Amino acid sequence: MRHAFSLVELSIVLVILGLLTGGILTGQSLIRAAELRSVATDISRYRTAVYTFRDKYFALPGDMRNAYDFWGTLNGCTNADTNTTPAGCNGNGNGIFNNSANKYHENARFWQHLASAGLIEGTYTGLQNASSPYFTIGSNIPATKLSNVGIGVGHNEPGAYGGSTYWGTHIDGNVFFIGTIYPDAPRAAAFSPEEVWNIDTKLDDGRPGTGWVISEPYLTNCHNGTDPATSTYQLNSSGTVCAIRALMR
Repeated sequence: MRHAFSLVELSIVLVILGLLTGGILTGQSLIRAAELRSVATDISRYRTAVYTFRDKYFALPGDMRNAYDFWGTLNGCTNADTNTTPAGCNGNGNGIFNNSANKYHENARFWQHLASAGLIEGTYTGLQNASSPYFTIGSNIPATKLSNVGIGVGHNEPGAYGGSTYWGTHIDGNVFFIGTIYPDAPRAAAFSPEEVWNIDTKLDDGRPGTGWVISEPYLTNCHNGTDPATSTYQLNSSGTVCAIRALMR
C-alpha cells in the first residue's frame, strides 16, 4: 500500500530545497564579489607596474624606444618601431598609445614589455591581431578572473573612444580599459552599475565622470547624464551595461 507524503514531510523537503537554493545563490554572490575585488586589485597592480617600469627604464611600456636593446632576443622581435613595422620591439617614445587607423601595436607591446621586465606574470605575443577584433584575452592582453573580461590600454584624448565628449579634458591621458572585447579594446559592457560603483568607490571617488576611475563614456545606460560634476551611476539598474576606464597617471 502506498502512502502519500505528509504535510510535515513536504514541509521538510521544501525547507531543504530552500536552504540549498539560498546556499547556491549566496555562494554565487560571494564568488562574484571576490571576482570584483580581484578586478580592483588588478587595476592597482598594473598601475603600480607602470610606475615601476617608468622609474627603471625612463619610458612607458609599449612606447619605449629602445626595448629591443633589453628584450629583442628574448621576444624574437626586430630593432624597429612597431608603429611602422609591427614586428618591431620598440615604440616611438611619444608618451601616448595610438588609437587610429587600426594601429594598436604599442597597446599590444605594452603587456609584453611589462612581462619581459618581470613586473607582471604571463606571456604575451606583443602583436595586435591582423584583423578586428584586434585583441584576444589571454594572448595579447591579460585576462581577469571574470569570464571573457580582459584589460587593455589606450590613449584617452578629445573625441577618442568618446572620452572627452562626456567627461571633459581632465581624463585625457593613457588609460586601462576593463571590459569584454570590442574591436579595438576590451571596453564593451561587462559589469552592472553597482559593480562599477563598488570598484570606483574602493579605488577612487565613486563617481562615473570624475577622478581616475571612470565608467566607459559611450555606455550611457551605466550613468545618469554627461556632466562629470553631477553624473551618478544608475544604481537602480541590474543590467550588464558598464565597462571601466582607469587613468594610468
